[in-house]
Amino acid sequence: MENAAMPEKEADSTVPIKVVVVGVLAATAGLMSGLDIGVISGALDFLARDFNASTLAQEWIVSAMMAGAAVGAVGAGWITRHTGRKWSLVFGGGVFIAGSLLCALAWSVPVLIAGRVLMGLAIGVAAFAAPLYLSEVSDQSSRGAMISTYQLMITIGIFLAFLSDTFFSYHGQWRWMFGIIAIPGIVYVIGVLFLPYSPRWLMMRGRRAEALEVLTSLRATPQEARAEIKAIHNQLQARQNGWSLLRANGNFRRSVGLGMLLQVMQQFAGINVVMYYAPRIFQLAGFVGTAQMWCTAMIGLVNVMATFLAISLVDKWGRRPVLYCGFAIMVLSMASLSLLLHGSMVDQASRMACVFMVMVFIVAHAMSAGPIVWVLCSEIQPMQGRDLGIMLSTLTNWIANMIVGASFLSVLAWLGGSATFGMIAALNACFLGLTYLFVPETKGISLEQIERNLMSGKKLRDIGIS
Repeated sequence: MENAAMPEKEADSTVPIKVVVVGVLAATAGLMSGLDIGVISGALDFLARDFNASTLAQEWIVSAMMAGAAVGAVGAGWITRHTGRKWSLVFGGGVFIAGSLLCALAWSVPVLIAGRVLMGLAIGVAAFAAPLYLSEVSDQSSRGAMISTYQLMITIGIFLAFLSDTFFSYHGQWRWMFGIIAIPGIVYVIGVLFLPYSPRWLMMRGRRAEALEVLTSLRATPQEARAEIKAIHNQLQARQNGWSLLRANGNFRRSVGLGMLLQVMQQFAGINVVMYYAPRIFQLAGFVGTAQMWCTAMIGLVNVMATFLAISLVDKWGRRPVLYCGFAIMVLSMASLSLLLHGSMVDQASRMACVFMVMVFIVAHAMSAGPIVWVLCSEIQPMQGRDLGIMLSTLTNWIANMIVGASFLSVLAWLGGSATFGMIAALNACFLGLTYLFVPETKGISLEQIERNLMSGKKLRDIGIS
């Protein structure tokens, strides 16, 4: 439903509170993704035992969500364009609830996979719509923090799922692990109903008065809202025509390619290796039973706390410095874990060192590639091809995610723990170089200025220069 604009005389005092509320509600879409990532980590061993699932079947149970998310990402552009960002988020929430309940009631591996696909479909839509919505309701000074809140919600969802998994693991109740996460899904859908429409989407539909009303309620002054409406109007003179633009314009192809590269970097950095298979990793380190689950829950908590750090840094340090720091630490932590696993895990000190290195890795990813990639992918696409550009980068995220989920157990069995994590360290070293070569600094730069720089042919790493 539409939110009425605040009276002009109250704007200064009420806008910050409203912006925070709107941002948190929209970003809660990330909670669904986090819950789904987290729940499978704890449920996998128990459902594999009950269904006598092979290693290949387990990999498909994990990766089915990403397959559904890839489909959702493809359809999300059409859904967000025709129904709006807000109703796309509502749709995603409803499908998530249905998928989680189907998983809880599953009577076979194929039914469980179908439920995971449904949950993935919801997450694919939400992963497209939420960062897009957040980038369009925030101003340029807070845009990075607003979009990073989406990643924060993912980490909170993972942590809550890890805690829930740990509680239910004492009795092997994997069905409850899936069923319980429908509750926050219901709360999320109710909350999203109270969000305002995206002002950019309203302008795209010719509803200028409503767009101005929404922006006036979200900006410090009515003058600022009117100036932004004018900028959006000028930008929208070039209508969405993404596929034609992709064929005809090399500059747009560059921004699409960068968005896809960023998502590959985020996923192949190794974060979901840890999130999907954390108990298996701690099993390699010598932990048994519920100790694996409590270590996993600790990882989830560290993930949440580190994302708060990212939100505080993204609009202060900038995108590039945070990525440099994160990838460098991930190289060191994964290389150290590789060396530790190369030796024996017979003493407590070695086991705790492994846990510490995994935590360091989680901190590095959660403060850098986790949130920053979503921020950049929402910033670098020109308005005329915005929906297509974000759709393709989000699709890439889920395909890369699926490759990781569907191959890790096999790679681990083939290479062993030490070589596998050594390979992840080497990948992160490559991503440091790619950040230097291609990633722009967009801190404090308007979306309109970024687009002008891109379309004028500036190097990708320079499109954030004012």
